[in-house]
Amino acid sequence: MFNKIVVAVDGSPLSLKAVDKAVQLQVLLPSVEIYLICVYKHHSLFEASLSIGRPVEMDIPDKVLSDYAKGVVTYAKEHAWQQGATQVRGFVKSGRPSKVIVRFAREKEADLIVVGTRGTHSDKDGMFLGRVSHRVTSTARCPVLVV
Repeated sequence: MFNKIVVAVDGSPLSLKAVDKAVQLQVLLPSVEIYLICVYKHHSLFEASLSIGRPVEMDIPDKVLSDYAKGVVTYAKEHAWQQGATQVRGFVKSGRPSKVIVRFAREKEADLIVVGTRGTHSDKDGMFLGRVSHRVTSTARCPVLVV
């Protein structure tokens, strides 16, 4: 049925519920591999220069966001292990989240994508679903479970 599950995580409580659902499936189907992915949006140095807040030492925005995303994936992996996961790998990517998640799932030949209904941000574009989950369900070639 399912062999590879991609779970989008962003540090929100609903993304951890998505992890929980993937782990529940893995318990039922022990051969399932879980791929956690956190996608951060690339910010150019020009965009960073427009920020009102100025740190004493200027970090490259992508490095800060990448480090944060790595922390999100590490936390989600630990959460998955605590829930009983057996095979979990974590990935951090840069780009437009919905496109990157769908492309990543295609590259990994995933059978299922699991996403939270809303992540750390919500807006009117997604109506009842968050913007990312709405776009993922609209463009993915495999089934999408929205938690």
